This record gives sequence, structure tokens and C-alpha cells, in this order.
Amino acid sequence: MKFSIDLDPTDLRLLELLQQDAALSNQELAARAHVSPATCLRRVRRLVEAGVIERRVALLSPEKLGAGLTAIVEITLDRQGAEHLAAFEQKVLAEGAVQQCYRVSPGPDFVLLLQVPDMPAYQALVLRLFTQDANVRNVKAFFSVLRSKFDPSLDLSPLAAR
Repeated sequence: MKFSIDLDPTDLRLLELLQQDAALSNQELAARAHVSPATCLRRVRRLVEAGVIERRVALLSPEKLGAGLTAIVEITLDRQGAEHLAAFEQKVLAEGAVQQCYRVSPGPDFVLLLQVPDMPAYQALVLRLFTQDANVRNVKAFFSVLRSKFDPSLDLSPLAAR
């Protein structure tokens, strides 16, 4: 596997700590990583500039904010030409309820992860994104009844073994 940036154990430790809590101050992060604050700041900037750290966000509770219905939706288009795939993708990317969008193969053309308040909100979204689009052939939705795990962090242990 080819990487665009060399990551040493200190970089991996910083990444692991930031995945656990991106709100750590540089001082706190440096202390936990056992490096100086200047070294910490320089390395984190390098990781950001290299695109290893894409962004830092707060993870919110959908239930506490009234968006408790999660839907995993498979979409198959009628026409799969590059322009049709791109047009559909742009349409769903503009929708705030779409948390994740994947072009997949084989099977459906897209898999979407949606977070909406309730079934009426889901139905309104379906009308906007899928029903009114003449190019959508099939929609297959799965509704989460229990989220057993949600962890957006990456397992860095394979990188440490290199």
C-alpha cells in the first residue's frame, strides 16, 4: 500500500488522540502524545496540509436533536452514463439529510445514509430526491431499529505494524 505521507509512531499517536477528541488543545494533545507543543503543532499542521486530517467535527446526537430516523437507502438509476450518475450525485449531495453517499458496484448504483426526524420527513425527502427524478428506477430502504455501534474513527493498528 502506497502512502502519500510517511507516518511515524508519533504521527499515529496524534491521529489516534485526535480521533478520540478533536477538541483537545494543542497543549493537551502534546502532553498526551508525549511531545513538545511546538512539535505537536507542526505535526498536526503537516497532517492537515497532507490531507490526512480532512476536517475536525463535533459528533451530535440525532435523537436529542430530533433526527432519530436513520435510513440506509439503495438507489438504482435507469441510465448509468457518467453524466447521469454525476447529476444524481450532485442532487443528493445538496440535501442536508443525506449524511453519506456512496457509488457502489455491483448491485445498486448508490447507497445513501439518511438521517431524518421521522417517517413523514423521509417520505418528503423521497418525493424530492427519488420520485420526481425520472432516472431513478428502484429505491430500496432499510430503517435502523437500533444503532449498536457508530464509530467514525479509523483503525490505525495496521499502519503501526508497518
